[in-house]
Amino acid sequence: MKAEQVADGSDSGSRAPGTPGAPAPGAPAPASLSARAREAVLQRIVDRRYAQGARLVEREVAEELSMSRVPVREALRALVAEGLLELLPHSGVRVRRLEYADVEHLYEVWEPLAVQASRLAARAVTAGRTGGLAVLEATLRQAESAAASDEGTREVAAHTAFHEGVVAMSGNPLLARTMEQLSWQLRLLFGMREEPARMRAQHAEMFRHISAGDVEAAVACTLLHVRDSRAVALRSLFGDA
Repeated sequence: MKAEQVADGSDSGSRAPGTPGAPAPGAPAPASLSARAREAVLQRIVDRRYAQGARLVEREVAEELSMSRVPVREALRALVAEGLLELLPHSGVRVRRLEYADVEHLYEVWEPLAVQASRLAARAVTAGRTGGLAVLEATLRQAESAAASDEGTREVAAHTAFHEGVVAMSGNPLLARTMEQLSWQLRLLFGMREEPARMRAQHAEMFRHISAGDVEAAVACTLLHVRDSRAVALRSLFGDA
């Protein structure tokens, strides 16, 4: 895509109510529209409709999403701040290319958080709090179904949902908020990795240990899974284990 100034102030979404192109009465609030635009752009990055290094034109993205340029502009700015997009030297934005260091940094942060989430989830089971197990089991089924149908995007979403489910079972809201900041980066990385069958098998093993309330086994299995995932990601992206 051609670059365009993200901060351009001219936009139909900034018109006063009652003028042509202004938001209709009862339309979603701008913040809500910005959130919807952000989710839509993120999904396109994750499923690689917007490839790494692709330039995003504010006007074209707005047309594609059938939105005003104002919420799209805010979404693009937010994604620049989150590190998934980057500003071009003169104008516009592009999808940021993952560098080796980016992957290393993500796994350095994710590893201890994932391990702690599994530890707390297994402890929750031993304490009788088993409500989240059905959700985890459902994500495993969804991943298998998506793999059988060769639906890569849906399988990636199921893998991410599995880890989010483990975090939810931990019962730690601070851990949940911290992991939420990594969710889309992880989903993007999961979509670029090879060996999804191996990842599905390891998720199933994690589930068995968590559902049994076996804290030490859940921790060991999760640590192995994250380290294997890192090796697969580096090999898939850079030819390096």
